[in-house]
Amino acid sequence: MHDILAELEWRGLYADSTDREALAQRLAAGPLTLYCGFDPTADSLHVGNLVPLFALRRFQLAGHHPIALAGGATGMVGDPSGKSDERNLQTPEQVAHNIAAVRTQLSKFLEFDAAKTPAHNPARLVNNGDWIGPMSFLEFLRDVGKYVTVNSMVAKDSVRSRMEDRASGISFTEFSYMLLQGYDFFHLRKEFNCELQVGATDQWGNITVGTELTRKKLGATVWGLVFPLLTKADGSKYGKTATGTVWLDPKKTSPYRFYQFFVNVDDADVIKLLKTLTFLSREEIAALEAELTANPGARAAQKALAREMTTLVHGADALAAALKASEILFGGSLDGVTEAIFNDVVGEVPTKAFNHASVGEPRVPIVDLVVFSGLAPSKGQARKDIESGGIYVNNNRVDMTFTLTPETLLFDRYLLLRKGKRNYAVLDCSFGKVVS
Repeated sequence: MHDILAELEWRGLYADSTDREALAQRLAAGPLTLYCGFDPTADSLHVGNLVPLFALRRFQLAGHHPIALAGGATGMVGDPSGKSDERNLQTPEQVAHNIAAVRTQLSKFLEFDAAKTPAHNPARLVNNGDWIGPMSFLEFLRDVGKYVTVNSMVAKDSVRSRMEDRASGISFTEFSYMLLQGYDFFHLRKEFNCELQVGATDQWGNITVGTELTRKKLGATVWGLVFPLLTKADGSKYGKTATGTVWLDPKKTSPYRFYQFFVNVDDADVIKLLKTLTFLSREEIAALEAELTANPGARAAQKALAREMTTLVHGADALAAALKASEILFGGSLDGVTEAIFNDVVGEVPTKAFNHASVGEPRVPIVDLVVFSGLAPSKGQARKDIESGGIYVNNNRVDMTFTLTPETLLFDRYLLLRKGKRNYAVLDCSFGKVVS
């Protein structure tokens, strides 16, 4: 049997477990069932969710039986773990919408068809709303609350840190969250013989409530295993950019931006990310680490990370499109570029709305375009740049004879201007037709 704990440790994915020695013995004895929960706080998972999600995948590849739990019930309450303020409660409609979206994403990374798993260990997708929803408040108090002391709940870091903040405090709703998650573990052990729950370190308190509740109600031993939160070398949370969260939904974060996020990671973070997020082997990662040391400017490790992540999350076709979009900003050909790909690039380049009539010419000269775009401060400088061969339109070098015509526009709308190797601008000509 594959030593999954040793694999997790090497990848930096092991922080703690409830009883490592006993868990190691159980894993060595044969396949077990494990689960991880994902609350539908949004209609898409994000980069930070990939560590636990890929952990389930790693266990499945090692022959174990993963359960992905969508939190239809817990998502109605909100987990206080790692949060300094109370969450805004979602409506049942919002939760249902988010569950549907998250379910689709979860199913992309786990194999649910037994015939396609060598160990015949298909994944299972469950919703805790199915068993928590029908419970009455009195049933919950008697069947769950009776087995957990307030003393132990208050001692949890997620609760204590909020109680110490007198301004915000913690509501009874969020205080009760750990009981719901604990009941999930009990239920999954009872119904599916689930013996292990995995999650990030901020879930430790919730997980241990489940191990204790299961022991007391069923007399059964179950384990918890947590991995470190995904953070940068400076300690800040990973998966955030200046423009916000990096989502898995291509409508919220395009494959091009997703690829760019990973290709631009710092040297200090890239090897850790290759270990924690990809399924590359030790030998492949060691080779990339050696290349990073020998030639950091080539960014081979970052490119490998971006390729792996984009393919895993969005597929090979999306990777090809992201690479094509990336090439545009390095002077690559625009042949075969779709409007969707080009629109991704437009978001990375200074863009101006352009109406040819404002220039007062039926055919707009290249000098005027260069000045209007901001690539040159004056017509005199623009002429010098053009005459020296430093101006490109749609990544083709142009001379003083070039004028703007309808045929020049990309997708009947855009003009891509470049000065030198990397100084770009886009003119959006949709606000005025170009006269031929």
